[in-house]
Amino acid sequence: MATVSFSSPASFAGDNSGALTSATILRFPPNFVRQLSTKARRNCSNIGVAQIVAAAWSDRRAVTSHSGGGSRVRGTSSHAAAASAATSAAAAAEVGAIPNAKLAQPSAAALAERALLGSDASLAVHAGERLGRRIATDAITTPVVNTSAYWFSSSQELIDFKEGRHASFEYGRYGNPTTEALEKKMSALEKAESTVFVASGMYASVAMLSTLVPAGGHIVTTTDLYRKTRIYMETELPKRGITMTVIRPADMDALQDALDNNNVSLFFTETPTNPFLRCIDIELVSNMCHNKGALLCIDSTFASPINQKALTLGADMVVHSATKYIAGHNDVIGGCISGRDELVSKVRIYHHVVGGVLNPNASYLILRGMKTLHLRVQCQNSTALRMAQFLEEHPKIARVYYPGLPSHPEHHIAKSQMTGFGGVVSFEVDGDFDSTRKFIDYVKIPYHAPSFGGCESIIDQPAIMSYWDSKEQRDIYGIKDNLIRFSIGVEDFEDLKNDIVQATHGT
Repeated sequence: MATVSFSSPASFAGDNSGALTSATILRFPPNFVRQLSTKARRNCSNIGVAQIVAAAWSDRRAVTSHSGGGSRVRGTSSHAAAASAATSAAAAAEVGAIPNAKLAQPSAAALAERALLGSDASLAVHAGERLGRRIATDAITTPVVNTSAYWFSSSQELIDFKEGRHASFEYGRYGNPTTEALEKKMSALEKAESTVFVASGMYASVAMLSTLVPAGGHIVTTTDLYRKTRIYMETELPKRGITMTVIRPADMDALQDALDNNNVSLFFTETPTNPFLRCIDIELVSNMCHNKGALLCIDSTFASPINQKALTLGADMVVHSATKYIAGHNDVIGGCISGRDELVSKVRIYHHVVGGVLNPNASYLILRGMKTLHLRVQCQNSTALRMAQFLEEHPKIARVYYPGLPSHPEHHIAKSQMTGFGGVVSFEVDGDFDSTRKFIDYVKIPYHAPSFGGCESIIDQPAIMSYWDSKEQRDIYGIKDNLIRFSIGVEDFEDLKNDIVQATHGT
């Protein structure tokens, strides 16, 4: 950043003119007053005027004129300006700000970050922020940039942006610096080339399906799946002539049959699944799909990137509801799609047209939540495993579903592709609908609510929470009246166990 030289103390005290000379402040970039007034009003509640000055200043091009006689900001060499322009072009292409730009190689900052941050713990805290953050500020945390649009100092700068020589954004629906930092962090954790964050996990699935499955295409999915995703597939995809095969999660023969007898565009499944936590062998099914020219997208929400990295196992894309483990505090809704840049760029272009934008304040909350992702998930892994083991031995619990238990049908798969088994335990109480409802009402610590993955434990009876309107659907997909889904938070295990014990006594 260029250095601003203010007057000496004598100048402030008074010289021959008795006032600060205008020459003292001419070292600010062009339109600085306009930048400061506009951006300070938008953002000073978030990062302070000093940081606004730094951000506004650094966002301007180092070369303030495109003509040969243009002046340079003091302290910026032509070599530095050229390097800045090259970095800007690479960054613009990397985030998809210019759809027609050629894909750039990883920036020096990205390469340095990969070399410096070798673990998920460090990536969760620093990726996308410690090195290469586009917003120039002395703040440790990434500022919230609340703006609906971005302005350009000249028509030439706008043309440079359009042609990939100037890194910026254009309109709030197409990108935001706070959200960009979040996307970089998620890409680092998932080992992805690119990530796009959107307004919800459900919209992430819709955007992915709308982009990657052509009209008249065929998809394969599994019986155990988030119900709203299934409803979208059953009701909306047929309007585009898209057909669907539904298989049981472990039925690889059925998957092969679907691939052999249909022109399959995509196999989309969760692993672990909702609510029975079935696990799909990602490496196996990726090979099966790719041999037939089909893509594989994994919804890894129940795992989080701390426990499972589907892209390294052969998946083409990974979807998350960031509302859950990623944000982790039950206070924000968001979703994301990660994968090869070739595919994510297609989703990003669709997203730019359709909308579903993640608010920058939500981006900030998710960024903040991700800094403790590894700590929270490790805690939830440990407590959930202990809870599953305890429940499996309890005389009033009929069955437990948890991939960390040897009794789970895909325990061997979970062990081979996951580093932890997640914080959700599903189980069936030894009783009917009413006794299960009583059990839910007797627990005192978990909240009776939908969702999972947050700091607070949450419990629900899917027969009421998710399937109350359709007993037929409950029967088809095995949702029994006595099924409970228990999302473990970060509370003490003994407290949660004692709460479960007293609830069983009440039933």
